[in-house]
Amino acid sequence: MKKTTAVVLLFVMLLMTLSVLPGCNQSKVVLNVFNWGEYIDKELLTEFEQETGIQVNYELFDTNESMLAKLETGGTSYDLIFPSDYVIEEMISKEMLAKIDLNNIPNFQYIDDRFKYLNYDPKNEYSIPYFWGTLGILYNTDMVTEPVDSWDILWDEKYAGQILMLDSMRDTFLVAMKKLGYSINSTDTKEIEQARDLLIQQIPLVNGYYVDEIVDMMINGDAALALNWSGAAMDIYWQEVENIQYAVPKEGSNIWFDCMVIPSTSKHQKEAEMFINFMLDPENAYRNTEYVGYATPNKAAWRW
Repeated sequence: MKKTTAVVLLFVMLLMTLSVLPGCNQSKVVLNVFNWGEYIDKELLTEFEQETGIQVNYELFDTNESMLAKLETGGTSYDLIFPSDYVIEEMISKEMLAKIDLNNIPNFQYIDDRFKYLNYDPKNEYSIPYFWGTLGILYNTDMVTEPVDSWDILWDEKYAGQILMLDSMRDTFLVAMKKLGYSINSTDTKEIEQARDLLIQQIPLVNGYYVDEIVDMMINGDAALALNWSGAAMDIYWQEVENIQYAVPKEGSNIWFDCMVIPSTSKHQKEAEMFINFMLDPENAYRNTEYVGYATPNKAAWRW
């Protein structure tokens, strides 16, 4: 009995000693990811966790501006974020992003050269392309029988209350600037004020300013016209809703890019780079673009 008791005590002491040794009893790394709604195949999150043992805490934002405001107020430490091109440029200027070590992302080789070294991050030091697309107009062919080939239609009074606009400052101003014939990147104060006034004039015609709700509202017949991105049109196409079409007006639009970036406050940069590399695997990139509906910059995924 004494011998048994001694063995048990020795075992307990050994466990206590191991628990305080460096490297023992370490808690699992939690990667905090901040992304747009409906913007990833969540099965990939589960597979990443299973392959790496890294837990993913996945949170959503609805606009670039709300995301940036949350980061600037502090209180939450994210390890990976998916902002748009123009916001990346601002975050770089404010020293909010960490430089990415491409040595840890061998799958960067699969990014098409057309999407590398763009003006918002000319050396690809801070961002990795995720998706790209265009801005245009969704329209219900049962309610709109005329050609949808100009931004002017979003100011047509006969569609009052039937127009949905994006809750996105950059995109709404883009439409107004293009309607006025100005550059979407203009810094001319008078031109910007004219665009502002044009958007104010539009307010009585607008049903509301939305983001994720627009697709369902258009499918349900709640509106005739909606400002939205190309991926929303693809989502509707896959649902085989034939009376909703998408057009890029003749005045022109933009090609936008959303990217993966690592905040300078990240506590897990290495793990964030592992996640980026995982998402750039050709098969994973293919599955993700098929799920989300936006165009991938991953050239190997095109051939999958």
